[in-house]
Order: sequence, then C-alpha cells, then structure tokens
Amino acid sequence: MSKNKKSTKCVHSGNLIDEKYHGNISPLYPSITYDFIKSDVYPRYFNSPNQIGAAKKISDLENAELSLLFGSGLGAISSSMFSFLKKGDHVILQDSLYGGTINFVNTEFNKFGIEYSYVDINDAGKLNNSVKRNSKIIYIESPSNPLLNITNLITISDFAKSHSLISMIDNTFASPINQNPLDFGIDLVIHSATKYLGGHSDILAGSVSGKSSHIDKIKNSGLNFGANISEYTAWLLERSIKTLSLRVNSQNNNALQIAKFFTSNNKVEKVYYPGLISHKNHDIAKKQMFGFGGMLSFELKANIDPIKFVQDLKIIKPTMSLAGVESTITSPALSSHKKMDPEIRRALGISDNLLRFSVGIENFEDLVLDLDKSLTKNG
Repeated sequence: MSKNKKSTKCVHSGNLIDEKYHGNISPLYPSITYDFIKSDVYPRYFNSPNQIGAAKKISDLENAELSLLFGSGLGAISSSMFSFLKKGDHVILQDSLYGGTINFVNTEFNKFGIEYSYVDINDAGKLNNSVKRNSKIIYIESPSNPLLNITNLITISDFAKSHSLISMIDNTFASPINQNPLDFGIDLVIHSATKYLGGHSDILAGSVSGKSSHIDKIKNSGLNFGANISEYTAWLLERSIKTLSLRVNSQNNNALQIAKFFTSNNKVEKVYYPGLISHKNHDIAKKQMFGFGGMLSFELKANIDPIKFVQDLKIIKPTMSLAGVESTITSPALSSHKKMDPEIRRALGISDNLLRFSVGIENFEDLVLDLDKSLTKNG
C-alpha cells in the first residue's frame, strides 16, 4: 500500500454518515443506553456507533478484518493476552518491552498460574530454546521501547506458526503509517492509541486488530474485563486519525535529521534510530517499514547530567507519554522502566543517561537549536 492510499484511508475510512443533517464529519453518539426493542447496541459490547467507526478506520489502515477499541493500550494488551491464556500456559516475550507491559506480566501472570519467559528475540538459538509444550503466545515490539530494536516479522510469524503460537505485536512506535505487521503474517496488532493514533496528547485509548476469529475471541472475553472506551474518546480518536499520515510523515523526517545531528555531536555517546545506516537492524527495518518513525533514543556522555539537560530545553518538554504533535523527552530509567530491577534494566542497555525522544512536527531547525543549546550548556 502506498502512503498516498493510507492518507486517503486516514481521512475517509470508518466515517459515520449523518443521515439527518448531512454533516461532513462523523456525528457523536454520546448515549450509553439504547432502545432494547429496536437495537442491540450496548457500549461495553464494543458495538456502539463511534467505537465501530474508529475501529473500522484502524482496521483499514492495518489491513485487518476487524479491530476492537479499549480504554488504554495496556487494556488492549491485557485483554488480548488473557483471552488466549489459562492456568498452566506459557508466554514467550521479547526481553526489551514497554515497562508497563513488563510490570503487567510480572505482577499478574503469577497470580493466575501463567508461565512466561523473556528472550532475546533476535537470537535464533535462545528463541528456539524458549518454546515449551505449554507455550501459547509470542509477544513482541518492533521498534521496541526504548531502544528501537527491530525484529524480523516474517521470522517471528514463521516461528509462531511452526509451534502453533498466537503472535502479537505492539505496533505503537511504528504506527500503521510506517508498518503493517499483519502483512508479514503476525496474528494480532496492538496499539496504544493514546500515542500516534490519537496524536494530540489528549485521549487515552488502545486497539487490537487481526482476523475475525481472533478478534471475536478477544471480544467475548473482553466484554467481561470492562476495559472499554467512551464514545467521546472514540469520536476524538477517529477525528485524530484523519491527520495521522500527515503527522507521522513529518515526524519521520524530523526524527531522521535529528538522529543524524546526534551522531555527529561529541556530547552524545550513542544514538538508537532504525533509520540510521549504523543501526544494527537497519536492513531489516528497510524491508518491513515504510518510514522509520518519530521515536529515537540517545545516550548522553557520562559527564552530562540528563535531568539538567532536559530542564534546560525550551521547546522540547519533559513528559512520560509520547507521539503527540509536540516534541517531548523522558528518561526511561525514571519513567517507563522505573519499576524494573536496576541491574536488569542496565543489562538491557537502558542506562541512567539514556533519554527517549518523541519527535514532533515542529520546524526541524528549531528543535536542533534547542538541543544544541542545552548540550553546549551542560557538556
């Protein structure tokens, strides 16, 4: 699919028709109660109008048969996993994941007798050794949070099928504009729609997309978990996705230029961005991504205090979330991965001097000037 076709889908897919007043955008249906004689709509069952419209838009962008919306990305992750798991099952997880996912697995799986293993997903030997008779799911991120590791999606898909596993991916960092994992054989694609899909740092939502049989299974379990989205949020999400292609393509371009700026700056120790030729997985990224995304991470030299560096930025704001139109920055060690054991965190490459940068749509020169001034002041 070309980016131009995705732009059209962003604007027109899933739009609800205003049959009474003939408005040009989807009407908002805030009601949570419907006539039980004339309708079977019940918002907790994922079938209210604005949920259906936004889910259709995401399905079309991900080339999926169906999608469901949830109240958060973690709501989508937990509902999707628990829909396929029972006591005694085993899950294979990529060792570099969003901290919230790690905390969910470590905290909740033991309560229900579910086994799990964290694995270097790109090490074929370790991956093959991780499979057990009771393995049911393999769960990955690509690009990963926060080190932007890239996983070969075809390899994971083939591996999952050969062992009868359900493959799931958190596609948040890429967005549907840059990557469509279902096209490479992955079973389920999850998004924290709070991020790129929402794009304006003003909604909390999640989604899962895939073939009908898988989504129906998640729906049947998910209606018992109650991680639902409000109609107003679903309406805002559908509205926000209209500009997704414009936003992400701008962020792609800015991020690549900023990554190149960091590589030439002697105050930066390392840069993690799959669009750089120097990135260890660049060749894989080129084959399965349309663009390399608006997320990058960089490690400051040891003599620079990362908090002081962040505090001296003027345009780029310190926040815990990401992927809005504004540029934001955070310390994974103090935010998304704060709950991890420090030794494990550092072993994964997440140092105290690592910063995760969500590049916005501002003028590239303004962003570079902001970064350069703070680097000069603190270095």
